[in-house]
Amino acid sequence: MLKTFRLTAILEGISYLLLFALTMPLKYLAEIPEPNKYVGYAHGFLFIAYVVLAIIFWFEKKWSIKRLLILLLASLLPFATFYVDKKYLKDAE
Repeated sequence: MLKTFRLTAILEGISYLLLFALTMPLKYLAEIPEPNKYVGYAHGFLFIAYVVLAIIFWFEKKWSIKRLLILLLASLLPFATFYVDKKYLKDAE
């Protein structure tokens, strides 16, 4: 379960960065919308998977509500899922 959650956190962070740093400029500056569509789908799926896994993992580990809020907030901020992986998930076993 932990490996899946860590992988999802990393992939969600990467998809977030790809969406806003690469495909959004392609869509609006170069008028190439196709990559944005597919990366957006992937990011949406990974975002939902991350949130669901965060709640499941929080429940299993019996962590505080503060830690759950940190996990959920991380899904909204660029680079934050990488921080969560390093600070909270790396040694959570």
